[in-house]
Amino acid sequence: MTGTIIITGANGSLAIPAVRHLLTKYPDYTAVLTVRKTEDTDPNTKKLRETIAKFPKAQTSIRQLDLANLAAVHEFAGTIASEIAEKKLPPLASIVCNAYYWNLARDPEFTPDGIETTIQVNHISHVALVLRLLDSFGPEGGRIVLFTSDGHFPGKNGLEKYPPGIPDDLDSLLKASPDADKLGRGFNRYANSKLAILMWGYALNRYLEKDEKLRKITAIVIDPGSLTDSRALRTNTPQFLHYVQRFALQPLRPILRFADPTMRTAADAGADVIELATNHAYPGERGYLKLLKREPSSPESLDEDKQQKVWVKSAEWAKITKENTALASSI
Repeated sequence: MTGTIIITGANGSLAIPAVRHLLTKYPDYTAVLTVRKTEDTDPNTKKLRETIAKFPKAQTSIRQLDLANLAAVHEFAGTIASEIAEKKLPPLASIVCNAYYWNLARDPEFTPDGIETTIQVNHISHVALVLRLLDSFGPEGGRIVLFTSDGHFPGKNGLEKYPPGIPDDLDSLLKASPDADKLGRGFNRYANSKLAILMWGYALNRYLEKDEKLRKITAIVIDPGSLTDSRALRTNTPQFLHYVQRFALQPLRPILRFADPTMRTAADAGADVIELATNHAYPGERGYLKLLKREPSSPESLDEDKQQKVWVKSAEWAKITKENTALASSI
């Protein structure tokens, strides 16, 4: 199977080696790579461009997409759908929802849509992108790759101070107030976004399975592991995490892996993601993976009533209606 693979946050620590793996091993795919800043003044975009330049025959394009702007996400989805309909791009084979945001060092930040940035970038904008583009997949289906983390599971992440959870008032996830504990509260917002992604992914799979035209599209929600070389640990984080990464996690990773097998490089995780996106890993299967292994997710994430509430609210937040998604019966 070939087709178009969209990767959001394509200049990220995991995404750049993922792109390299895709173009090396599966060169027949067309890659649409989204970044917030397309200019080479962004060193990460420059690195992405240098990576794809090593594959002169590859079908790639770097597109601007700011997930903090919901109108821009809808416009981008419309553009991609039109290009596929006009055969300027092959049908979709995969959407890899890789882009992320966290803020562990400052007061909460909000998007132009008035939504706390973590939940919008990590979850809501990807909901809009996926649901707008379902009917742009080919008849053979494809794969949606969503990203969670061990932060979704209470007690599993060392940065957790406040356990993750889906509140009764789901709209409270869109809000945040300044707090002296910027690290603790910031990580809690991140963990809650990863829990919402996972629960939404379970609901998405149920609706896809029930749809005659869309049932060949499968969603995998992956915890890619603890990426010790990821620049996430140096972005919007307190200084001590920079030192932990530089002087402990990176040099001691081979030893630390004996205690925590999830510690690995972004390149290893990127390769796994592409194997999933191309349907070579777990072909035709759905659900949650920790690395590339089947493990149970948190008890709360498996609550189908809560999954449905997250599904309904996510569509509302993402401005998805019966008129702009192929899963109209679910809205």
